[in-house]
Amino acid sequence: MNRRTLLGGAAGVAALGVMGTPAAAAGRSLTVRGATPNTKLDNLFTAYANTGDGWTGADSTYSAKLSGGREIWIFSDTFLGPVNPDGGRPLTAPFINNSVIVQRGDKLSTVTGTVDGEPAAIFRPRTEGNWYWMGPNLVTGTVWQQVVNEYEKTGPGGFDLAYVNTAVARVDTDRLDHPVSYHPLPSLPPFISWAAWLQPVGGFTYVYGVEDLGAEKHMHVARVRGSDLRGAWQFWTGDGWSTDPTDSQRVLTGVANEYSVTPWRGRYLLVTHDTTELFSAKIVAYVADKPTGPFTGRTVVYTTPETGPNGSYGNPNIITYNSHIHPEHSTDRRLLLTYNVNTLANDDHYKDASIYRPRFVDVELS
Repeated sequence: MNRRTLLGGAAGVAALGVMGTPAAAAGRSLTVRGATPNTKLDNLFTAYANTGDGWTGADSTYSAKLSGGREIWIFSDTFLGPVNPDGGRPLTAPFINNSVIVQRGDKLSTVTGTVDGEPAAIFRPRTEGNWYWMGPNLVTGTVWQQVVNEYEKTGPGGFDLAYVNTAVARVDTDRLDHPVSYHPLPSLPPFISWAAWLQPVGGFTYVYGVEDLGAEKHMHVARVRGSDLRGAWQFWTGDGWSTDPTDSQRVLTGVANEYSVTPWRGRYLLVTHDTTELFSAKIVAYVADKPTGPFTGRTVVYTTPETGPNGSYGNPNIITYNSHIHPEHSTDRRLLLTYNVNTLANDDHYKDASIYRPRFVDVELS
């Protein structure tokens, strides 16, 4: 179980212009006409997971387009097969901290790392016992930049953990299972992690972070010139930019640890799970005239049906999180968003393998 479920629980990156560059339509507000499950993608991933031939469930769900008609779906904590005939999974099912699914048309395949001949996380810190959870990504040509957050154990409990730092891994897109290098990124432990979203805007890549205070979470914004995250960073102070990360100011309260900010109809669209209430079923959106905000017009775009005792599982331990959009599958009128489902009772993962998988939703805007 991904321990971020109690931390608030990404995001892929599309090139600027996939959903429209900022231009003349700056006065439009967000109006939702409807939202329905994307059964094609739901069924594709469910059928693949139930074969037990590799990936059988995970969270985070980032995505990126690669050359050769490939798309990658990037996950954090991951269960591998098999799946039992009754829909559960054996207690011996492998569990690793990150993985990738490669999609070509309607065919999926699992990519993992390998340690001593056994499946392992692709991205692994040098410190033994620590692990990486996935952040946003940026693909430029044959270089995949993947932001990773390192965590460490602080005690014996499942939620005894602490954020260590953030880095960017560089990967050749022809060798997805073998990161070439890791480079540290600005970080302000223990509270601010710059690993929520990346968005190219003009000559900059905007980097969205979270100040995680547990029950209260705040958006922060930084940027780097060009597309190389190893460059010099600037931090939004509320009225300008500073090279000092301690000058970063809060932009919005109530975002999750993973969210998306993308160009939309001449403005910027923020999609996030609501963290103003504990374990919310609400996915909300805001709009802004600039990538730094202010973000206003809070709108509920979807309510997850699985959540809580009255949800589709009838299980009070079921929670939902990690909602964001996938710009490469979206237009200014129809968004593809994903969210993840999890349980606070770890035994549930072995009784029902369907719980710990992404859900895909089409949101229609007027």
